[in-house]
Amino acid sequence: WLISQQIPQFEDVKFEAASLLSELYCQENSVDAAKPLLRKAIQISQQTPYWHCRLLFQLAQLHTLEKDLVSACDLLGVGAEYARVVGSEYTRALFLLSKGMLLLMERKLQEVHPLLTLCGQIVENWQGNPIQKESLRVFFLVLQVTHYLDAGQVKSVKPCLKQLQQCIQTISTLHDDEILPSNPADLFHWLPKEHMCVLVYLVTVMHSMQAGYLEKAQKYTDKALMQLEKLKMLDCSPILSSFQVILLEHIIMCRLVTGHKATALQEGLYCVSVNCMDNAEAQFTTALRLYSLLERINPDHSFPVSSHCLRAAAFYVRGLFSFFQGRYNEAKRFLRETLKMSNAEDLNRLTACSLVLLGHIFYVLGNHRESNNMVVPAMQLASKIPDMSVQLWSSALLRDLNKACGNAMDAHEAAQMHQNFSQQLLQDHIEACSLPEHNLITVRVGHWEGIAATRLPVAFMEGQSTTTLYSADIWKHIQEDTEGSESAWAPVFRCEIKSLRPQTRAIILLPPLD
Repeated sequence: WLISQQIPQFEDVKFEAASLLSELYCQENSVDAAKPLLRKAIQISQQTPYWHCRLLFQLAQLHTLEKDLVSACDLLGVGAEYARVVGSEYTRALFLLSKGMLLLMERKLQEVHPLLTLCGQIVENWQGNPIQKESLRVFFLVLQVTHYLDAGQVKSVKPCLKQLQQCIQTISTLHDDEILPSNPADLFHWLPKEHMCVLVYLVTVMHSMQAGYLEKAQKYTDKALMQLEKLKMLDCSPILSSFQVILLEHIIMCRLVTGHKATALQEGLYCVSVNCMDNAEAQFTTALRLYSLLERINPDHSFPVSSHCLRAAAFYVRGLFSFFQGRYNEAKRFLRETLKMSNAEDLNRLTACSLVLLGHIFYVLGNHRESNNMVVPAMQLASKIPDMSVQLWSSALLRDLNKACGNAMDAHEAAQMHQNFSQQLLQDHIEACSLPEHNLITVRVGHWEGIAATRLPVAFMEGQSTTTLYSADIWKHIQEDTEGSESAWAPVFRCEIKSLRPQTRAIILLPPLD
């Protein structure tokens, strides 16, 4: 980098050196050294369009990784204007779409709308390499779809999602063109088309989950995961691991809703094994705070988010809370708002949950006819999803309703359905609880027995030496050493057993062995 600055007409070496050196600084956690280097390179590269654009992208990415999205957006705006001046509408669109993505992350929705409108016009008007044009359309449509989904507009997004799926089919039929663009500023590509295919599967899964089409979500997840496994044999790109984690998160939710907890448990622990511990901890902490938040959830007044889906869900939560407190008229008001909003955007699972809860309220109030009018469509919708818990709840209500109305045959049929659902869920529960992985949930202060029962291997480290024993084999030893007292140690995932020996640590990190 230093030598090349003294040599005229040596731009490629000079700017590649700056780019590589800044990457090296980042790998060594010397970001403060990388930023001024990139700024200097950007300043002196304005006569070299390719490198000027590439270095702007690189510095914007660095700011993004540091969560400084304002600086990143500013740089992408500078890049878009530069690309316009040098006559590269293609790269201008890339800069603007990247900026739009960051604005969505910041939830600056008022700035997103005009930006996406401008991007749409640029993409449609640009005439160039077919693969580059279609990749721009995919980028644009992915942002539109995620914007709709983030707002909970599951029905409104369907035309955009259909366009996106058609677009990725078009790309898959195109052959890569080896002809280089005449404008050096156009020498960029957003994602390989194989990665775009997985991304389109992913947003389709997200839509199917929100709409309550769980079988469709599982089908597309299976396709995406199969594609990912093939790609990861040849490609170690970090984005593939991110795709995989998000897909696993969605398929686990599917398994839980459809009554397959055992499969969900195994997939969940696999998800943890690919480094989701921070996410798991955050979700668990949020769950613990849920009850204290219920009183503060008020979708009627100053609700903090603009998402249609979340606001509808908030009405449902308030309705459920009112139901448990016996305030049935208030619960009905909240649930009718949920139904109105969920029907408007085809939020099928939320509709099913609201219908069955309304049916339960009408049953408690003795209005059997109105209860039946709620429960029957709830059961039909839950069967379509399929949602085992809502089916179980609906069948129990249908059994009790028909019994109360003297419809013995219908009551018997509903009772049989309820028995079948109960058996399926019970069998799944027993299977999940019998898995070795299930015992991990019992690991907390004073509960070593849960780990002992799993026969998980435990690594004991003392100084530089490590001894591995099965947890069941060392339980008796710990009991004897602590003289029955469990207060001296705290078995979590990393725990110090002070009463065994000073400086001895038990670390339960190894996978279960047969």
